[in-house]
Amino acid sequence: MSTPHDQSNPLDSDASPADDNAATVETIPSLEESLRQAELLAQEHHDAWLRARAESDNIRKRAQQDVANAHKYAIENFATELLAVKDSLEAALNDSNSDRNTLQEGVALTLKQLSIAFEKAKLLEINPVGDKFDPHKHQAISMLVSEAEPNTVITVLQKGYSLQERVIRPALVTVAKAG
Repeated sequence: MSTPHDQSNPLDSDASPADDNAATVETIPSLEESLRQAELLAQEHHDAWLRARAESDNIRKRAQQDVANAHKYAIENFATELLAVKDSLEAALNDSNSDRNTLQEGVALTLKQLSIAFEKAKLLEINPVGDKFDPHKHQAISMLVSEAEPNTVITVLQKGYSLQERVIRPALVTVAKAG
């Protein structure tokens, strides 16, 4: 059996307070080194974050510039196509030796050039003869009694146009009404 005096008492141990201080002094440099490494790592992460943020800002600015340029030069191809039409019209006006038939053929070819330019730009005619009246695509100028089905377009006074399926000018039409 052991007595209470046989058990070790932490206060009576062989370790002296000087030994505790030596252990504490030895851990201070390792803690300082750990702190320095953590600060370096934090600085690296902060620098990487700043670079990523700057790159993100640059990408956003480039995208905004690209959109601005797209808006600014959106009709460049269409304008280039129209220049050929203008050149043809000017040539016809400057040719004083042309007879009526030659002039008419030149105008027909110029109209064909213009139609091709419109097609390339997806600028399409709305020519709705025989179609049901659609107020989104047609503008009724008058209504006439007709044998055609009521509310049907019977004549087109002026063609309409759509750009990329969006009506930019409705067709001016006459609509049939019941007699």
